[in-house]
Amino acid sequence: MKKYIHRSIEPVLRMMLKQFPAVALTGPRQSGKSTLLQHALPAARYVTLDDPVVLQQALNDPELVLGSEGEVVVIDEIQYAPSLLSYVKLRIDQKRQAKGRFVLTGSQQFALIKNLGETLAGRIGLLELLPFDVEEAGRAGVGADALARFGHACLRGMYPEPNVTRSMDVPRWYASYVQTYLERDIRSVYDIGNLREFERFLQLLAARCAQEVNLSNLAADVGMSVNTIKKWVSILEACRIVYLLPPYHRNLGKRIAKSPKVYFLDIGLVCYLTGIRDRHHLLHGPMAGALFENFCIQEAVKATLARGVSPRFYFLRTHNGLEVDLLIEGVNGQLCPFEFKLSRTPRPNMGDSLSRFAALFKELNPKPGQVISLADKTGPLTRMVSMASMSAFLEEVKALARS
Repeated sequence: MKKYIHRSIEPVLRMMLKQFPAVALTGPRQSGKSTLLQHALPAARYVTLDDPVVLQQALNDPELVLGSEGEVVVIDEIQYAPSLLSYVKLRIDQKRQAKGRFVLTGSQQFALIKNLGETLAGRIGLLELLPFDVEEAGRAGVGADALARFGHACLRGMYPEPNVTRSMDVPRWYASYVQTYLERDIRSVYDIGNLREFERFLQLLAARCAQEVNLSNLAADVGMSVNTIKKWVSILEACRIVYLLPPYHRNLGKRIAKSPKVYFLDIGLVCYLTGIRDRHHLLHGPMAGALFENFCIQEAVKATLARGVSPRFYFLRTHNGLEVDLLIEGVNGQLCPFEFKLSRTPRPNMGDSLSRFAALFKELNPKPGQVISLADKTGPLTRMVSMASMSAFLEEVKALARS
């Protein structure tokens, strides 16, 4: 029997089950939603709409599928039967004070959240579960060294199954994942047209991770229209395959970039799609810096979502060349700027953009900038900029999520 790896989101899940009649747990396929819920709610009634027979039963006789009064019911992949939501609402309203009665899971975040917001407003708590974070991977046996964690995330990925099954052929697992994901999660819900062109688009987007999304260039390279590429990017975002980091623009006029930057929420998928299979090509190839930046962003997103909070993340790029990789906005509006550098030995000039940002945007009253690298040390880098380890960075992200 495989060892269960405790998930960082568990305390928030337990809290929400005590606060709401229903909880929705969204996230990409294979992120561990079912395993988490089977551990947290072992006595619950499970309805798996992935099963065509169960799906037909749910559509024909919703009351039968929802079980008897008093049961905790987990409905997996609810997006396949959105009509069930109205029956869930009726059950909740019959006994409104009862908490934790329904847990709904889904892989298509946007469509699911839209339906939930319309049908179960005020009755449901929303959570997202992404693949393993670095702490969870550590519980699965990954070392604490920052370089080891980065290499593991890239070459083995952070999805639970390849982490708990060490004998698994990782490229073969990703090949199956992409095929299943394309055929089941996208084609069954969205009209994506030509599958081969979509796969080509996915590979090209992976090669552009940590870059601003240029729809025109992507459209030209794939041979599709800009509107089609825009739709495909939105589908990947809805399925939580990619995260779009918006540009910071508050009160800055027209001086900044307008397009978001794209990050994959599992850097292992990027390496699979771009053919990176070994440590040498990972650390010395042309994508090395972008991969480390993607790794840092994906872990920051996970750390925030695991606390039940939506990220208040941005990047900055001005017309005169100033770039800041990540700005995290605190609840009081104060900005915390970060730069990500794939280095064991951070140098003072690595903080130049952070120093320029502090000087040019004094009116924003930002916190002192930090350079995040593979070094284990945390301390001053220059008079205005400090350096911090990956672990220290994630602790600060968690603190900002709580603030």
